[in-house]
Amino acid sequence: MTSITLRGNEIQLSGDLPAVGSQIPDFSLVGSNWAEVSKESLAGQNVVLSIFPSVDTATCAASVRAFNEQAAGLDNTTVVCVSADLPPAAARFCGAEGIENVVTGSTYRNPELLNTLGLRMVDGLLAGLAARAVLVIDANGVVQHSQLVAELSEEPDYDAALAALRS
Repeated sequence: MTSITLRGNEIQLSGDLPAVGSQIPDFSLVGSNWAEVSKESLAGQNVVLSIFPSVDTATCAASVRAFNEQAAGLDNTTVVCVSADLPPAAARFCGAEGIENVVTGSTYRNPELLNTLGLRMVDGLLAGLAARAVLVIDANGVVQHSQLVAELSEEPDYDAALAALRS
């Protein structure tokens, strides 16, 4: 079982993140407009899944802002910010921040997705929520970049994720 830390305290995860070269499993999320955001609805596009516990934390909010800025210049790519936040909360955050270049996806109807991706925190203060990770998936559904952020309070490596889209 994989683990991460939160301020130095170890947290066990439900499994292992999908590896580079593997096919991303089917997924279904609820978008901020209550429409489904799924592997099928994003077929034929490059997809960045930015996964985190909640937009109501400083680091998670910073990652949404950073991907929003960088997503504006990406061709045939959708950035999906994935958390357990309810769709109205995600919509409210994005509206207040002027965020228009990312899509939000909630796991609240499909929390087992976090187990499938190996990202559900099984213990600790935030048990049940997602660990911080970034998956870059090409238009054929193949994982091109996979990062599990070892310390939950740190931001992901945006440059590495975006470089995977350019290669």
